[in-house]
Amino acid sequence: MVIKIDEYSDVPIYMQIRNQIVMGISSGELASGEQLPTVRSLALEMGINTMTVSKTYQILKNEGYITTDRKNGARVRAEIKQSGVISEENKAELRRIVSEARLSGVSKNDIKNLIDEYY
Repeated sequence: MVIKIDEYSDVPIYMQIRNQIVMGISSGELASGEQLPTVRSLALEMGINTMTVSKTYQILKNEGYITTDRKNGARVRAEIKQSGVISEENKAELRRIVSEARLSGVSKNDIKNLIDEYY
């Protein structure tokens, strides 16, 4: 999986990496149990500070998407707990996206089609 960073984005780099890894897991591009790059190698490859990658991995671990240990490094969790609930933060983000789409003249049907495509 190739992670791309937009240096001009308002989204912090650690969140850009986090979001792309979550999308990679969701899409199956990152398989259950798959080894992620080491903190050092990902930081070097992307030209960013190791603490940024370390922070990203810690967030992903706390959210239950990955496991980490000194011997095996970071891996996609074999089983990700499914709560069946959308967080309030994600609801707010979805509301913002729908609002912007509606103001841009995107139809409700087009939004539903995109959801179907991404789901």
